Amino acid sequence: MEMIEKNYEPPTEWMDWEKSLYVDYDSNICELMGLLQAQLMDTRPSLVLGMVGLIALSVPTSTVVVLFHLLELAKGILANGLHIT
Repeated sequence: MEMIEKNYEPPTEWMDWEKSLYVDYDSNICELMGLLQAQLMDTRPSLVLGMVGLIALSVPTSTVVVLFHLLELAKGILANGLHIT
């Protein structure tokens, strides 16, 4: 039983502010989700769908752009070698 209770205690090396937030983490997340839901319920459905669509398209696009630049960087390093001056 003590083992189960200890799992809910924050580690001793954490700062005081981390320990205080850890205790209320679940309630903070529920409160934030409730606030978000209340805001979305007061918004027009087409606007909400547009925002979701924009986020759904922007995240993969950003990922592809970053991967493309990393690939180009890797090609440049492999082709010319790494020259640090």
